[in-house]
Amino acid sequence: MKLKDIIKDLEVISIKGDTNIEISSIEFDSRNVSKGTLFICIKGFTVDSHKFINSSIEKGAVAFLVEEDVEIKGYTFVRVKNTREAMAKISNNFCENPSSKMNVIGVTGTNGKTSITTFLSEILSKNNEKVGLIGTIKTFDGKDEIISKNTTPESINLQKYFKRMVDNNCKSCVMEVSSHALSLNRVDETDFKIGIFTNLTPDHLDFHKDLEDYRLSKEKLFHKTSIANIINIDDIGGRKIYENIKNLDTKVYTYGIDNKADFFAKDIKMTIDGVYYTVCTPTYESEVFVPVCGKFTIYNTLAVFATCYLLNIDKDIIVDTLKNTSGVSGRFESVKNDKKVNIVVDYAHTPDALCNVIKTAKEFTKGKVITVFGCGGDRDKTKRPLMGEIAENLSDFCIVTSDNPRTELPTDIINDILCGMKKDNHKVIIDRKEAIFEAIGMIQKDDLVLIAGKGHENYQIIGNEKNHFDDKEVAKEAIFKKFNI
Repeated sequence: MKLKDIIKDLEVISIKGDTNIEISSIEFDSRNVSKGTLFICIKGFTVDSHKFINSSIEKGAVAFLVEEDVEIKGYTFVRVKNTREAMAKISNNFCENPSSKMNVIGVTGTNGKTSITTFLSEILSKNNEKVGLIGTIKTFDGKDEIISKNTTPESINLQKYFKRMVDNNCKSCVMEVSSHALSLNRVDETDFKIGIFTNLTPDHLDFHKDLEDYRLSKEKLFHKTSIANIINIDDIGGRKIYENIKNLDTKVYTYGIDNKADFFAKDIKMTIDGVYYTVCTPTYESEVFVPVCGKFTIYNTLAVFATCYLLNIDKDIIVDTLKNTSGVSGRFESVKNDKKVNIVVDYAHTPDALCNVIKTAKEFTKGKVITVFGCGGDRDKTKRPLMGEIAENLSDFCIVTSDNPRTELPTDIINDILCGMKKDNHKVIIDRKEAIFEAIGMIQKDDLVLIAGKGHENYQIIGNEKNHFDDKEVAKEAIFKKFNI
């Protein structure tokens, strides 16, 4: 594609060089530059990629999108005010506006995004649609699965995935939309048909200045949709968003349990095997069973019902698919074993999520609930004492351990957690494997061990090294040791 077509409709400060040249690829990572590349220079949080202009030329780059005044004879430099913001537009142009050719459904909120996108993907597939998926665990382009690095990819990669989905005949794409993506322009130029809001609890406050800033970032999604917005009206953040967007041209629908809503649940019954309820929509009611226990499952599936209702999907397909779902990896996932030891692994890494999963565990556990958890390093520190307080108040016993300490000292992270813990029903074991072994070694008949924080992740980041670590694998090792000594 010609450079002049790629930068179409871009607010340009200046152009130095020829825009009639052919561009074979666009990249923001200098390691991926090849012959004919347009290289986008971004001033990131730690690295300014303007420094890689010369090395990119050596690799074959022929044009550059820059924020600084640069001129090198024989190469084209397009200067804009904000290259990250401009990157979304040129990526969309280069990929020929792929999101407009599908039903793109965006899900944002603190918790529940992965479950909702997974359920929707399963239902749409059952409805004989080819569906793309973008989320925390993986990306699926209609043909291949790619392990995710971010919940929502950078705009270049996002538009490339959309293009591959279109090429692979996907009719829809369900995607998780993070607050980072909305704040950093990753989803600009994406043609969202439907937006879903789950809930808002403190998270990512190392990035957002406060909870209000976090909420406002989430709210941006609902100004990008064309068919409908679907809001959890039981959530305080959801009610604020609803009030702010209810007068937009895009229709707003609500879902909930405790407040009047367009889509709501009644006759709720929760068991260790899953949740039973009656879903009430504007035109029908239907009995539902989902083999994933917890009140959060009801909320997640109400959002799913609302979306499918707006897409005119038959209720029998929705009900049948939910009844047979295998759930989501690392989301209140039972560790199967022949010793009938009750062990659950969950991704809960925020105060609200940890509170929900411990409460859910206690609803079905006749004995004690023993919780193993930690907090991630180089992330929001304010939630650490809150999670400590929740864990000791709701658990019968808890073990504080390492999560992904990254470049922080595990002891510093744990000390932050302990600031919120006043009781004596806990102990500290820094090594996560040792902590899991200790918890499972303590378990007695009818007890349950909840291992929280990592869920589907099969790695642990210590310093700058990413080491294999899977909570489920370690739990099975611990069971073997307990019963085969």
